[in-house]
Amino acid sequence: MKSTFKRTATAAALVSALALAGCTATSTEEPAASGECAPSDGPVTLTFTSWVPGMDQVVALWNEQNPDIQVEFQTGPSGNSGTYQNFFNEIAAGNAADLGQIEYDALPNFRVQDGLENIAACAGVAEASDDFVEWTWSQVTFGEADAVYAIPQDSGPIAMYYRADLFEQAGIAVPTTWEEYRVAAEQIAAQGAFITNFPKTDVNWFAGMVWQNDGQWFANDGENWDVQLTSDKSVEVADYWQAMIDDGLVSALPSFSDEWNASFNTGAQWTWISAVWGAGTIRSGAPDTAGNWRVAPMPQWEAGGEAAGNWGGSSTAVLKGSDHPYEAAQFALWLNSDPEALALANELGGLYPASKAGATLPVFTADQEFYGGQKIYEVFAQASEWVIPNFIWGPTMTQTYTDVSDGFGTALSGGGTLLDALTAGQQSTIDALKAQSIPVKE
Repeated sequence: MKSTFKRTATAAALVSALALAGCTATSTEEPAASGECAPSDGPVTLTFTSWVPGMDQVVALWNEQNPDIQVEFQTGPSGNSGTYQNFFNEIAAGNAADLGQIEYDALPNFRVQDGLENIAACAGVAEASDDFVEWTWSQVTFGEADAVYAIPQDSGPIAMYYRADLFEQAGIAVPTTWEEYRVAAEQIAAQGAFITNFPKTDVNWFAGMVWQNDGQWFANDGENWDVQLTSDKSVEVADYWQAMIDDGLVSALPSFSDEWNASFNTGAQWTWISAVWGAGTIRSGAPDTAGNWRVAPMPQWEAGGEAAGNWGGSSTAVLKGSDHPYEAAQFALWLNSDPEALALANELGGLYPASKAGATLPVFTADQEFYGGQKIYEVFAQASEWVIPNFIWGPTMTQTYTDVSDGFGTALSGGGTLLDALTAGQQSTIDALKAQSIPVKE
């Protein structure tokens, strides 16, 4: 599907600047030159840390097929942030796992702190770029020439889940633009329900909304980071949702809570703008609504637009200090491209593959009974193609999320606005970068 967005040379240069100004004074590692990734002599044992359910069984499949390269699986702490802190501690101590699962929004933090091996010279890695959705590959290369810091694993393209039965019964048109979404919200409110909730703690969801609007939260000019939480496109998204909050058109229920699940089960909320992994969330949280849900593309800012955001997704990175980067790279490639591995990772862990071929697996092309027989993953495959490839994450996203989330909570209680939250989050992020001696533009 043709995208309406141009992939400009300027944008590519902006992404590549990550490597130039993001690193601390101790990070002087240059991209690996060709020929610096050779196989180890004799049998190899690797370690791999992930928090994804069932990943140990995927690893066991590899071990059955590769007796000379065995992988020992380690389950990371509950919550990915705990896993990342462990990674940093272990990298500093020189005893990190060979491979670790790292989300896209956390990769810049590892790059800045020189925590990743450049595996571009390892056999098959550079050649694999066309095997993955374009925007996911840009996330693991930062646009640097001759550099690959991880292999894309899964992604979270966003679409709109909606209660087809309720829209039909009420005679309300399923919205295709954000303007229509607002109109539908007003009509649904007249029915005594909400079109959706505003998720105060899911700041990465809000970032996905900005992403769809072709906005940025961070930039880099080759010397300094530029924090742009209050960029024009970000403010446009904030103003839209602020108006929905002010007019009582969205609920303040915390996402993934029992009350939130009940609101879907009872028809108190009619849509959820969410990522592909949300399909299982609705199935488990609102079982009484089986057959009533459908999926449509995200509402567009302009009629006929073709843009989508992303919420979530991760990569398999070779951590700094690995003694076996060649073998680690081969495992990472297999893990994220082998059809059997992808199918098992989806069945056990719910992962939606970043691999282009993965989207054609039977599990992603079949009718979905819960969604009225719709082939919902076709919508998400399309959305994945519409995700703009040059979105940049900053190196302190955990802090940014926390600070903005606090402000969003205040806004939902009427004590401020979403723009106030972004403004405060921008300043606290600048302060955090300074505290870590990371060059930042005022």
